[in-house]
Amino acid sequence: MVTPNVNHIPLEEPLLTDAIVVFCACGSAAEAELLARKLVDERLAACVTVISPVRSFYRWKGEVADSVEWLLTIKTSRRLFEPLRMALEQAHSCELPEIIAIPVVEGSPNYLSWLERELKPADAE
Repeated sequence: MVTPNVNHIPLEEPLLTDAIVVFCACGSAAEAELLARKLVDERLAACVTVISPVRSFYRWKGEVADSVEWLLTIKTSRRLFEPLRMALEQAHSCELPEIIAIPVVEGSPNYLSWLERELKPADAE
């Protein structure tokens, strides 16, 4: 059981890393592979995992849609989100692609170091 914060003691916010995970759904395996390779080749992502198939339900243009999709989980950094977003929007087949990022609060120091080494250097942006 979780004990409520009855004394109203300010809770310490976790420190965030620079790492983020970006989600982007694609309409086909071919498109997912093309986008994943593009992002890694351009060093906008250190790693892209393709999860397939997934099924999405969403409201689009007044109707409830049901789609089979391939979900990209893109490991990158906050500093590269804008160029990554632009690359996805330019290459994606959807009119309004899903591109959302969540912060990585903590992670294995070795993995986070590897991730940063594999990304485009800050001075190359």
